[in-house]
Amino acid sequence: MAFYSVLRKSASSLRPLAAHLLKPRRNYYALLSAPIINHRNPLFLPCSHFSSAPLKKFPSDETLLRVIESEIRCTEDTDDHDRVEDPPSDFPFEIIDSPGQQIITLKRTYQGEDIKVEVQMPDLVTGENEDDRDDDANESERANQSNVPLVVSIAKKDGPILEFACFAYPDEITIDSLTVKNPENAEDQIPYEGPDFQDLDENLQKAFHKYLEIRGIKPRTTQFLHEYMINKDSREYLVWMKKLKKFIEKSS
Repeated sequence: MAFYSVLRKSASSLRPLAAHLLKPRRNYYALLSAPIINHRNPLFLPCSHFSSAPLKKFPSDETLLRVIESEIRCTEDTDDHDRVEDPPSDFPFEIIDSPGQQIITLKRTYQGEDIKVEVQMPDLVTGENEDDRDDDANESERANQSNVPLVVSIAKKDGPILEFACFAYPDEITIDSLTVKNPENAEDQIPYEGPDFQDLDENLQKAFHKYLEIRGIKPRTTQFLHEYMINKDSREYLVWMKKLKKFIEKSS
């Protein structure tokens, strides 16, 4: 599974990366300070320090570059950085995925409504943080599960917009808040956002969950989004590491 390969990669690669980055720092500052020392005049700065000649590559830069290259190879060896998830046959949304962005956007129309879903990077839980102090067993169980944050906007022509802030877990969707927005309101106005969703009548909560399910926000959809966003996270991380490598190479 792509999910577990990401966790294995994180656990195995970040510790060596941190160790390599921290180790050469002392030598780096020693190299920076060495040219400006003058026993007769401590404030004297040699003119050669401002020479236009190409700068020599610091050993710390070479070390950093090697660590980055190693991390890139490790990421490329995983089985998920170039994996493409096919949506379910009944997936009702158009996926807008812009490289370099940490969200994707889903769009569809349903009975005259314009529905937009902003899907954020997954909040992965590795099991290392054990804080189960919540009295509610269900809440404690969800706290130890990975989730994908969603913002669902439902708009009708010339009308207000319903905006749901949700968390998609592997087997269920929770609604954190519900806001009614008027697109004609000025941006500096602060609308009344209503009570906490959990404070609403239980039957009303269930009705809103059904309302979203009919519009495509259901566990089958979000299970696909889990895998999709985990793979996107891996792809974006690889691109980010390559940009770092290019920067270090140019500055060295």
